[in-house]
Amino acid sequence: MRFDAVLEHLGFALLLAAVSAGLVRLMIAFPILDRPNARSAHSTPTPRGGGVGVVGAFVAGMLVLYHAANYARIAEPQFVGVILAAVAIAAVSLADDVVNFRFVVKLAAQCGAALVAMASGLVVQRLAVPWLGVVDLGLLGPALTLFWILACTNAVNFMDGLDGLVGGSLLIACAVLCAIAALAGGWFVYAASLFLAAGLLGFLPFNWSPARVFMGDVGSQFLGFVLAVLAVAAARFDVSQVSFLIVPLLLFALLFDSGFTLLRRAALGERISTPHRTHLYQMAQRAGMRTRQVAALHAGFTAFQGGLALLFLFLAPWAKPLVVVPALAVQLGWLLAVVRMVRRAGLSWRAGR
Repeated sequence: MRFDAVLEHLGFALLLAAVSAGLVRLMIAFPILDRPNARSAHSTPTPRGGGVGVVGAFVAGMLVLYHAANYARIAEPQFVGVILAAVAIAAVSLADDVVNFRFVVKLAAQCGAALVAMASGLVVQRLAVPWLGVVDLGLLGPALTLFWILACTNAVNFMDGLDGLVGGSLLIACAVLCAIAALAGGWFVYAASLFLAAGLLGFLPFNWSPARVFMGDVGSQFLGFVLAVLAVAAARFDVSQVSFLIVPLLLFALLFDSGFTLLRRAALGERISTPHRTHLYQMAQRAGMRTRQVAALHAGFTAFQGGLALLFLFLAPWAKPLVVVPALAVQLGWLLAVVRMVRRAGLSWRAGR
């Protein structure tokens, strides 16, 4: 990509960041208040729904792209359906921020949006497995794609419980994904990740601790869904589709915390759909780490994972799946550190205690 084109795109991204910031200010001026309860990390009523800024910047960017950039026009009519599905997720989630739907309602909306994406042809057909190589999934492909989209959407949503954590982590992840897509010539993934990064850039100053506004489900579910779809789109960066691993690698810390917490709560016999404050990041904050420290640490995790994702591009095909090993080692170290902090603070891992 030419240097002047890069500058032009960065200038457009800054304009979208300003759009995002303006929408976030509106959500602060006309707030949907999040009132603290026993499971909250905040102590005073705080506006939520700031993710409207991210959604607005993304949609504005896509409208300009569709009308002005033929090279990224989405061969791609398939991506038009995906974008509409993402906007539908955002609309349902914004309504949820107001009235608090049951989890089954949100899950049904997520399933509907995921099926729209899959019907447009975005299905993982192959998966790279260490020591086995690239495996054709056959009929398992659609099932695994649906599982991935739902898992990623909810993982990002579940992790949005501390000022600046998800916003900061995803800003770095989207910036790295944008760079990788530019190198690979994946122009839709490049544009989508650039627009997401721009939206987060406009939102994050209002969300850094102490937050003036929370992202809300409208932001977290929208971001989780779009990034899940971009992972499937990124699989097209190579014939073997091993590039599907790029987005899960970028989001590894968020996915690890969500997955570990889900499995631990299920093992303890807890109802996994009920609210709680026992994610690793929540336990670390409750055990004495400052909110900014936890958020900054997760930003560091994402930066490290971003370095691994860039390294991924230059590894031999057989070694690419193994690039997750260093990321896993870091998260296991974080898990042990949190366990020690929780033990010293005398906290319980059970919800409500």
